[in-house]
Amino acid sequence: MILSAESLKQIDVELAKYPADQRRSAVMSALRIAQTEKGCLKPETIEYVAEYIGIAPVAAYEVATFYNMYDLKPVGKYKLTVCTNLPCALRGGVAAADYLKQRLGIGFGETTSDGKFTLVEGECMGACGDAPVMLLNNHKMCSFMTEEAIEAKLAELN
Repeated sequence: MILSAESLKQIDVELAKYPADQRRSAVMSALRIAQTEKGCLKPETIEYVAEYIGIAPVAAYEVATFYNMYDLKPVGKYKLTVCTNLPCALRGGVAAADYLKQRLGIGFGETTSDGKFTLVEGECMGACGDAPVMLLNNHKMCSFMTEEAIEAKLAELN
């Protein structure tokens, strides 16, 4: 068994939200649950989730490779996704990303040598009014990420 009984129980809760003929609708939640347990989505995990839900593996791969919230390779303890789309870029998103690159000594898609931070360039996160924004571990939105705010967040994570 690739996933724990607890993760399968959580996936079952998601599956119960949909009619039997629409089980594929739970794929995003199921992949999130699997990633939370495993840390990333390796091919065998994606295939297992697809089989468990009852969809073709390619359908699960399409979802896992389309959205940047899914990690197909291991990431650091803290995944920092910075929005660089136009509204954020106009309000300092690119500058925030550049500051993080310099501060952490890594580029987009890279992880620090200690395995602590992975930096990712993100698409619109729907928080343009709070720009520049950064998503922490796919779950916590951090707003108004000036250099000072970035330093405060990094200190909090250390």
